Amino acid sequence: MLPLYPEIRPFDRQWLTVSDGHRLYVEQAGTAGALPVVVVHGGPGAGFSEQLRRFFDPEHFHIILYDQRGAGRSEPHAELSHNDTPRLMNDLEALRQHLGIESWVLFGGSWGATLSLLYAQAYPHRCLALILRGVFLARQLDVDWLYGGGAGRYFPEEWERFIEPVSGKTGQALVEDYAKLFNGANDLARVGAAKAWARWEAVNASLRPSQQSLDYFSSTHVALSLARVGCHYIRQQFFIEPDQILQQADRLAGIPGYLVHGRYDMVCPPDQAWQLAQRWPDAELDLVREGGHSGFDAAMVDALIRATQNVAQRFGQGDEEA
Repeated sequence: MLPLYPEIRPFDRQWLTVSDGHRLYVEQAGTAGALPVVVVHGGPGAGFSEQLRRFFDPEHFHIILYDQRGAGRSEPHAELSHNDTPRLMNDLEALRQHLGIESWVLFGGSWGATLSLLYAQAYPHRCLALILRGVFLARQLDVDWLYGGGAGRYFPEEWERFIEPVSGKTGQALVEDYAKLFNGANDLARVGAAKAWARWEAVNASLRPSQQSLDYFSSTHVALSLARVGCHYIRQQFFIEPDQILQQADRLAGIPGYLVHGRYDMVCPPDQAWQLAQRWPDAELDLVREGGHSGFDAAMVDALIRATQNVAQRFGQGDEEA
């Protein structure tokens, strides 16, 4: 099994001012001038983990991490105003232009995979390759799996805990009632609801959820943005047309894709990656037998690092066949 690369410090930290009063937190690490890769985090609203840079050989990659609107260290935190998918795509393109990068690799997981796919369909000539983990197609049936009781059949005790703040409601009624809590005037209720929402996502994310992971997602700062921003996007059908990604899959033609998906992904069932691969001939699908949703499950780490090594070699950066 391949381990994560050793921790490396960023060589640059900055904020990028974008439209509508938002500014994004950005870090760069690895080797300037090497193969550029932008890490597109999940959520929406989760923010990036510093551990994400450890999927890349720092000698072969120029690693760019940033927090999307309302997430992580971007400002204003957990803000919903002027926070939608078209603006996130514009922000990603603005970041590329700001850094003076002609084209880059996109590395995204879950919602980060969704946003990477939408960006690639809009700006295919800017995409050298896509490495995607836990593909999320953002259709209603995909949302219903996690919030309508599908995943709850595998985690019944956690499902009961999740639906308790909204009096046992499920599906769209659950989402709407949680939105009222997230946007209400009662600070205690807002934080409590956000932590319940974040915990539900966290317990589904890994084959072996750790207390460290649960603590991270349940921290007030992370939980508020993950829950509030995520719920906002769900209520607006992620600001895209129904089944948009599959319907426009032809726009991905010519872009190499590496799809890494856990066989036992409880957040995004693997049929999503399978269906995408059927419509994207340039993509390779790796269904990881011992993988869940998290990129940090051991088998997922191995598969993702092999994918980054393959991309590095493909573009003349790797030393050996992965």
